[in-house]
Amino acid sequence: MVRPALTDLSEEERLFRTTVRAFAEERLRPLAAEMDREGKLHPEVVTWLFELGLMGIEVSESWGGAGATFFISVLAIEELARVDPSVAVVCDVQNTLVINAVRKFGNSEQQKRLLGKLAGGSVGAYALSEAGSGSDAFALACRAEARGSDFAVTGRKLWVTNGGEAELFLVFATVDPGAGYKGITCFVVERGMAGFSVPRKEDKLGIRASSTCELVFDGVVVPRANVLGVVGKGYKVAIETLNAGRIGIAGQMVGLAQGAFEGALAYVQQREQFGHKIAEFQAVRHRLARAAIDIEAARLLTYNAARLHDAGQSFVREAAMAKWFASDAAERVASECLELYGGVGFTKECPAEKFLRDAKIGKIYEGTSFVQLDTIARLLF
Repeated sequence: MVRPALTDLSEEERLFRTTVRAFAEERLRPLAAEMDREGKLHPEVVTWLFELGLMGIEVSESWGGAGATFFISVLAIEELARVDPSVAVVCDVQNTLVINAVRKFGNSEQQKRLLGKLAGGSVGAYALSEAGSGSDAFALACRAEARGSDFAVTGRKLWVTNGGEAELFLVFATVDPGAGYKGITCFVVERGMAGFSVPRKEDKLGIRASSTCELVFDGVVVPRANVLGVVGKGYKVAIETLNAGRIGIAGQMVGLAQGAFEGALAYVQQREQFGHKIAEFQAVRHRLARAAIDIEAARLLTYNAARLHDAGQSFVREAAMAKWFASDAAERVASECLELYGGVGFTKECPAEKFLRDAKIGKIYEGTSFVQLDTIARLLF
């Protein structure tokens, strides 16, 4: 019996991939360069993502979602990233972090209220990092002080993806600094709450159209009904959702590498030097062969982790492997492909230049490559 490859898709999954690819080609590709230059999403992009059902993929159909799988989320992220990684990360954070956290840790009332909003038009954001809290994710300075039946949240968050568009924010703050990570609690903060502001958007090297913002909380009163999970157990929400989120980032890097590869593959079959298409030169063909190997290996690791997640099996080590390898491969493939364009690859008119800038963040956010290696090593023993 021939064993199916991990990259084999069901009929439903193939149809979904085809639909998202067509959307990305028809709607996003014409806007990608402009959004990158301006550093912001086209006003209609988020609306289109909701209309296509890509912002509530695992949300139950009864709450307005697609009722699909985590793996389907990864396919969506991959196909969007193949054209524009900035749009892919909007979809990624919504599904693999925010919705995943509410589905797993929200009570029935929260799930009904929040998942309906998230699937129906409200963008979500995940606010964990601070100036002094990056890889050391639980060194939080953001405080939440109990005030009767409510909490008052005070502090700042940095590098919050979707911060410019989000209506709902999962905010991690400590209710007891002396308790260390056991004081961390996850709060749902809604845009418009008194004392909450988004004062600044970062000017970034890559994924420029995706908003990355600073958030400020000046005594924001959050009702106890907006505590996600258990008070003092926010570290559990953070760890478990980030483990899944890393598979989403791996999917983003796979799509990015695929997009860079396809562009270079087409170019080398058109460009002539010394009387030959440059695709005829062995050095060029070998570079593309290595790129194809990198992409296939990254995709296999990513799909394996996503399938394990859907099967309810342990996937932490596999997620770390997928993120580490896919982000490393994406940067390498994007760089190799840019060089195949020659001088034009170094200009803004060439899509390869954008893919290389967009690739760099893969080794940094949702756990740096160093953190992934540490996680993998720890789980070997």
